Amino acid sequence: MNKIKWCLQQKSGIMLVEPNNNTYKAYLLEADDSLVAMERNVGTWKVVTAYYAGYSALYALLQKAGIKCEIHDCTLLFMNFFGFTEDEIVFLQQLKKDRTDSQYYLKKVKEPDTVKIKSFVLHCKMLGQKLNYDAISKIRGLVKND
Repeated sequence: MNKIKWCLQQKSGIMLVEPNNNTYKAYLLEADDSLVAMERNVGTWKVVTAYYAGYSALYALLQKAGIKCEIHDCTLLFMNFFGFTEDEIVFLQQLKKDRTDSQYYLKKVKEPDTVKIKSFVLHCKMLGQKLNYDAISKIRGLVKND
């Protein structure tokens, strides 16, 4: 967990804040908006909106748990704490890489799997519904102890 420790030491890294259900819901709406944009876009912007749909859905979980993080790589580390599978983790990490390559380096990347993105966002919503006080306390404790 050295990566979590590094993230905790960064200015815009991991910070514990008050859990916020309203912000959680707002990020889920942002994820849904990105899904709509993903369906309409092509090329680079399809990749960008696909990534942000997944990222916003994941970040919603952090907000519900009271975790603020402005470094995407640090945010993605939390997937382990919320019980995502290794395939889901690799999927979102690859999508982040594709988004970076496409948007910043103008590389041609494989078109995102829109069905998989929609499924990922839905899975985040399901995880959020199950996220209770005990689970939030456990996740926050992992951050404090690291």
